[in-house]
Amino acid sequence: MNELVENLRRNRNLSDDELRELIESGSYDDDLRTAADEVRREHYGDKVFLRGLIEFSNCCKRDCLYCGLRASNRTADRYRLSMEEILSCCEEGYGLGYRTFVLQSGEDPYYSDDRICAIVAAIRERFPDCAITLSIGEKSRESYQRYFDAGANRFLLRHETADPVHYAKLHPADMSAQNRRRCLWDLKEIGYQVGAGFMVGSPYQTTENLIADLRFLQELQPDMIGIGPYLTHHATPFKDEPNGSADLTLRLLSILRLMFPYVLLPATTALGTILPDGRERGLKAGANVVMPNLSPVSTRKKYEIYENKICTGEESAQCRNCLEMRVKAAGYQVVTDRGDVRRP
Repeated sequence: MNELVENLRRNRNLSDDELRELIESGSYDDDLRTAADEVRREHYGDKVFLRGLIEFSNCCKRDCLYCGLRASNRTADRYRLSMEEILSCCEEGYGLGYRTFVLQSGEDPYYSDDRICAIVAAIRERFPDCAITLSIGEKSRESYQRYFDAGANRFLLRHETADPVHYAKLHPADMSAQNRRRCLWDLKEIGYQVGAGFMVGSPYQTTENLIADLRFLQELQPDMIGIGPYLTHHATPFKDEPNGSADLTLRLLSILRLMFPYVLLPATTALGTILPDGRERGLKAGANVVMPNLSPVSTRKKYEIYENKICTGEESAQCRNCLEMRVKAAGYQVVTDRGDVRRP
């Protein structure tokens, strides 16, 4: 095995130049993939954890330049799910074996703290053995504390890019990398299992940006890291930008597994969108989480962060069964427990 890969596997902190070599050269990919799969098996065996994804609103007050849900997209067919509809999704998911529900939305002011807390508390009361994950964007520390007190366990908030200059190129002026970091530290201090992450191949991204992302994650030490290739949407200012690279995404998945052996690492829908077998290849590169969609079929196509998203027409049972077969074909097994992080 290559010395650089072996050093990374042994948890030796590589220099920026060494990380740059791993990121930019495809010649290490086989060794990275082999080492990453061995490390994930050491920590999690062949288990792949399911997260039942409920995309409960595609309304968003933000205007991020890369996202199809952006407020300026006047062609989006907006929707909101009621508490009853969300609980119905959870009910179906529980019957399919899910023990983690991920509630994801744009930053929608309609869902006040009171509404979010009521939804979380209702899920916690009805499904006490399940983990509840929120992915609803930037909030105040007080809001995060309220959701936690209501019963939320985990929070996903991708930092998108750790470089403030790059961040400003991707987001409107009312958003900042500093505030995004503040949110992540608040969540960690409150006691959530915290997920961060970044896009691969976003406009203007450099290798130095990716190294900064890895360094920020070393500082934060999150429980979950979500990465996926940047994918375009026609109703954004970046509509003519190229998609991110699947190969680079897979390479970075392996690097992340070696740098963070304990982490929960999804094989994302974006990876499955850009490659027909992207999620299987993601698992073989070190990922150990997949997120089947529990949202109503009537709304799935409407939650369009990027175009050509897969699995938008499948019923929840179809989506779950399809993923289980794909996971088995890749050499792993789906498990139905909560899949909490296993730190050393």
